[in-house]
Amino acid sequence: MRPEKLYLVDILEAADAILRFIEPIQEDEFLNDELRQSGVLQKLIVIGEAAARVSKDLQAKYSEVEWPDIIGFRNIAVHEYFAVMWEIVWETAVTDIPKLRNQIEGILEADFD
Repeated sequence: MRPEKLYLVDILEAADAILRFIEPIQEDEFLNDELRQSGVLQKLIVIGEAAARVSKDLQAKYSEVEWPDIIGFRNIAVHEYFAVMWEIVWETAVTDIPKLRNQIEGILEADFD
């Protein structure tokens, strides 16, 4: 079985990639850039998949992380791809990902260093 720390590192690395993808652009550019949309969505799927593999104990210990929403977003992105609303993807990338990145970094420092 893969060590839990690696799932958290996956989340951190995917969050960093998303931030790199969106840093130099504005929302209107994102909404018209299929390549960036695909990249951001793929990394959000990675985050959701990794979050689903984090133990229930660790999820409970760090309940401030919105684990169910993260996992749920992944499920929508994978199973209902044509229902993806790119404005929500943008807002998630801009607002939620920096917060999640900080939370995961804190978990790694507190529990795995």
